[in-house]
Amino acid sequence: MSHGPRSGLAAVSSALLAMSRHLEVRDVLKTIVASARELLDARYAALGVPDDHGGFAQFVVDGVSDEQWKAIGPLPRQHGILAAMLHDARPQRLADVREDPRFGGWPSAHPDLADFLGLPIRDGDEVIGALFLANKNCDTPRTGCGFTQDDEELLGILAQHAAIALTNARLYERSRELTIAEERTRLAHELHDAVSQKLFSLRLTAQAAARLVDRDPARAKDELQQVAALAAEATDELRAAVVELRPAALDEDGLVATLRTHVQVFDRAHTARVTFTGHGVRALPAAQEEAALRVAQEALHNALRHSGAEHVDVTLHRAGAGAVLRVTDDGGGFDPQAVHRAGRHLGLVSMRDRASGVGGSLTIESAPGKGTTITMEVPGG
Repeated sequence: MSHGPRSGLAAVSSALLAMSRHLEVRDVLKTIVASARELLDARYAALGVPDDHGGFAQFVVDGVSDEQWKAIGPLPRQHGILAAMLHDARPQRLADVREDPRFGGWPSAHPDLADFLGLPIRDGDEVIGALFLANKNCDTPRTGCGFTQDDEELLGILAQHAAIALTNARLYERSRELTIAEERTRLAHELHDAVSQKLFSLRLTAQAAARLVDRDPARAKDELQQVAALAAEATDELRAAVVELRPAALDEDGLVATLRTHVQVFDRAHTARVTFTGHGVRALPAAQEEAALRVAQEALHNALRHSGAEHVDVTLHRAGAGAVLRVTDDGGGFDPQAVHRAGRHLGLVSMRDRASGVGGSLTIESAPGKGTTITMEVPGG
């Protein structure tokens, strides 16, 4: 290796520790790519996770700016040298990838690649990713640098540990999804047992009151008072069940990681692009974190089900001791006043109640044809 043994081992150790710190798949992918590029001193690095349709479900790059990435366009397909890494167990180490017969189909905005090192990430016999580096940095760029056999072996070690980290992250996400499903089933049973019986009694009592209105108003009044009491009890039961259902992920991971996971799930489940960005948010009081998560879920539901949006963006950033949550979509928008007058609330009342209930505020900016932005501010602790 180009570095001494001590510094090389320290760099490998740092890379492996960095990968082990993350449980979200996307975070693991980013850490693998950044670690590989830093460890082997390359200008560019990328990691692709294949899908079942001849493309990549996820493709993470390092060394390319956001503007460059947008200019490059859609995720790449599995062709040429990328396909070779997914279907051939051998590393691909090339002095100049542009001279390889498999090279081709690269977008015009793609960075100019030269020396190249890539290999698959494998979990047993399954290829779960393709990792590659390009354009090794060196002191004599005119004479060329190129990746060495030592670089190849080092990347192979990193890929083995990357497979473990990526597999663990996938298992963690699946475990969380199962936990959420189990929690939903439990809540459904609780709602049925605790609330449905009272609602049934409420309906019967209301029917009895209706029959007594004309012939015995006094008894009808008593029955209506009973209706009010049953409705209050049902409301309390429902509120207790919902309050108890504080998402486990909030306790374990905090608001930023939980929001990121929810956004990823929405992004996979809908045709619209759903993105998340979090900036330096400190841990908030539990009630505020839960309220922010619920508001984000409601706003996402509205945007994806009712607005016809193509892109929904969720941001969470620090504001003093508190935080600001913002959900913006490019959908059809609406007139908030007209919606209120028509008695259609789209969950807006619930969102405002959640915000005010934790000492925060909620604002809604929308107009027909101009999308919608919902902003929630919470004070922190």
